Amino acid sequence: METLTGIFTAVENVVWGPLMLVLLLGVGLYLQLGLKLLPIRKLGMGFSLLWKGRVTQKGEEGEGEVSPFNALMTSLSATIGTGNIAGVATAIFLGGPGAVFWMWITALVGMATKFSEAVLAVRYREVNQAGDHVGGPMYYIRNGLGKKWAWMGGAFAFFGAVASFGIGNTVQSNSVADGLNQSLGLPYWITGLVIMVLAGAVILGGIRRIAKVAGKLVPIMAIAYITAGIVVLIINAEQIGAAFGMIFTHAFTPISAAGGFAGAAVAKAIQFGVARGVFSNEAGLGSAPIAHAAAQTKDPVRQGLVAMLGTFIDTIVVCSITALAILTSTHWTGGETGAALTTMAFNESLPGVGQYIVSFALAVFAFTTILGWAFYGEKCFEFLFGVGSIKVYRVVYILAIMLGAIAPLNFVWLMASVFNALMAIPNLIALALLSPVVFSLTKRYFAGETILPGEDLKR
Repeated sequence: METLTGIFTAVENVVWGPLMLVLLLGVGLYLQLGLKLLPIRKLGMGFSLLWKGRVTQKGEEGEGEVSPFNALMTSLSATIGTGNIAGVATAIFLGGPGAVFWMWITALVGMATKFSEAVLAVRYREVNQAGDHVGGPMYYIRNGLGKKWAWMGGAFAFFGAVASFGIGNTVQSNSVADGLNQSLGLPYWITGLVIMVLAGAVILGGIRRIAKVAGKLVPIMAIAYITAGIVVLIINAEQIGAAFGMIFTHAFTPISAAGGFAGAAVAKAIQFGVARGVFSNEAGLGSAPIAHAAAQTKDPVRQGLVAMLGTFIDTIVVCSITALAILTSTHWTGGETGAALTTMAFNESLPGVGQYIVSFALAVFAFTTILGWAFYGEKCFEFLFGVGSIKVYRVVYILAIMLGAIAPLNFVWLMASVFNALMAIPNLIALALLSPVVFSLTKRYFAGETILPGEDLKR
């Protein structure tokens, strides 16, 4: 095991090293500029389409399995997770307050990445043997780039299937079990059993049930956490200005050690800000477009405008609430990190209540992440082994929840991090190569042209 851990650690240092961060930011910036900053300029339009997309629009019937709104909620269910609570705290602990600025930058370019992923997912999706719409990087690689690139689509599906058991399953149940054990004294196996039963009841119902639950649970959990965070910031209102000052100052200048905080160079702020930002919003990893491919829509660009909101909501809104709550507290230099730091920050402003708010949020965020990633992994598994393999995957995935809750997962965390990065590589290559399709579809949409499904784009 030590040898295997050493190998994966070496691989992780490479795949999450400077080249990966440059690739993620570089492709996102290229798409953002190629779209002429459209994801930022059309943010209001995206929210308008999201509101209208709560129900299937007239003329859109029969084109997918879930409403555009629930497609985004399914995506957000997998995206808003432990990274929004523990990941932000870790970024600040390792990279200093300046890491928050680079998380924001990652999100702004990531909006273009998420937009492009969803556009391609709808444009190149297929109907499987069960009559459901399926799509995502593996499909737009195979259908958009041609047979000679099919191996890369298979590679993405393999990495995604493996990653689903790590970052989307066992590490989530482990985080919840650990958090509830510390705050409420609940035995690990009880937490694991409860999550397994509840998640199993949803997962066995497929995308329609997952999307239905996500459509109800995600808005409630997000609004509740944001509201609690705003209350903390109102209480700490006098420190907000200083917090923003630290974020912008130390994004470009080093910060010295203080208390239990070791200090951080600018390079660390960039590295951990970008890495944790991507871990949180998943822009570029290729996971979200798998959910958006199931949306009831005929127009790829319309769904792209809805999809990009996922990155904005996850990082610009939810992660910022966590970051400001931490930086306006007196605990961020105390040496704590992860969920413990966020818990202390909330508890300082809301004594006796804050720790339960964070624990509950962590539990619900992790639960919905398990649901969203169940669908992602299922579709990756289906791409590799066919529709008949879905039932087997669901059963194994559900059983893995219990294992994650009771087992030490240091190696699983490491493996999940590696496979997450490996998912991004074929997806980012495909996004760069298929960018002319994204630009063409977007231009035609805003010119008022009707784009038919499967229409040849070569003119």
